[in-house]
Amino acid sequence: MDIELTKEDEAFRAEVRRFISEKLPRELAEKDTVGASGERGALKRWQKDLHEKGWVAVNWPKQFGGTGWTPMQKHIFNEEMAAANAPRLSPFGLSMVGPVIYTFGNEAQKKQHLAGILTGDVWWCQGYSEPGSGSDLASLKTRAVRQGDHYIVNGQKIWTSYAHEADWIFCLVRTDETAKPQEGISFLLIDMKTPGIEVKPIISIDGLHHLNEVFFTDVKVPVTNRIGDENKGWTYAKFLLVNERTGIAGVPESKRKIAHLRKIAKQERLGDGAALADEPAFMTRLSEIEVKLTGLEYTNLRIVAEEVAGRPAGPSSSTLKIVGTEVQQALSELAVEAAAFYAMPFQKEHLMGIANEAPVGPAYAVSVTSAYNFGRAASIYGGSNEIQRNVIAKAVLGL
Repeated sequence: MDIELTKEDEAFRAEVRRFISEKLPRELAEKDTVGASGERGALKRWQKDLHEKGWVAVNWPKQFGGTGWTPMQKHIFNEEMAAANAPRLSPFGLSMVGPVIYTFGNEAQKKQHLAGILTGDVWWCQGYSEPGSGSDLASLKTRAVRQGDHYIVNGQKIWTSYAHEADWIFCLVRTDETAKPQEGISFLLIDMKTPGIEVKPIISIDGLHHLNEVFFTDVKVPVTNRIGDENKGWTYAKFLLVNERTGIAGVPESKRKIAHLRKIAKQERLGDGAALADEPAFMTRLSEIEVKLTGLEYTNLRIVAEEVAGRPAGPSSSTLKIVGTEVQQALSELAVEAAAFYAMPFQKEHLMGIANEAPVGPAYAVSVTSAYNFGRAASIYGGSNEIQRNVIAKAVLGL
């Protein structure tokens, strides 16, 4: 594996840095919380700037508006974005349903949907999980019965991130109850304004509103909104899940968090007045996490090198998801410890960006408990770590 960057790659890194310094809105770069008020408007402006530069769809083919970058350029871009604390754009359109549409959709569907995904004018959410159908997604029960040129959809989806803000939802629905579970599923695109759709909020453990239940009662969906063939939705769902897990290790983000924790450790004082950075136990734990992250980073670089050589990583990339989420959770735990008693107040107005008075304690302490609580789900969403270990055991080790 050659990890030395070429002159072209170094020039590209410099170009990315210049763009970020000129275009990234300050309110996004300085944001250290989730669920901030007005976030969608700021994200849309940032996405439009990226779109005008031609950098919004990092992994899309160039003919559909993508970048055409090499795997190393993608890696550099993601590193620089994380280092600048640039927010990740909503993945549901760009990383999930967009690739499904340009790969399996017809020309009318591409024309209708791809442009809005690229500009950020149309937001999407994902209708996969149901009560009792999470990791065992093939057991889903939401039904779509065909009546002429429409389907009538009835059922429920759950844990639907940002459904309350989405314009469209892509759904897995059961169109044949007599077939084997994976063979009776279809993939539908549904306008969230369609009569019969009801969205109910789920307030998660961090105290904020990211998640929802979505109920479908006699929702009328045109057959023309189906992707590909009827009862072949499982094929498209598996394709989408590969894209969903891309970059889920979060190596650049974790590197930035380690640097941030080192800065906090120099500022925080213990009972005897000494800096937290002089506390051996705390700094040893931070160093151990950094060592683990370094190993993860080099594993990630090996996968990048494989892609450069034209060899997809395949199921071995499940390692990135497992170790990446373990590192994220360990760092969030240390952040709570560093903030000490200032991590205790629940300052919802500050988390949402609508407070009109100073926070209790330092600004960096406002979100640490909320981030820790929400981060407990990182080892579950995107394919639980237990499932990822099964994938490695079966597909990599041949057990």
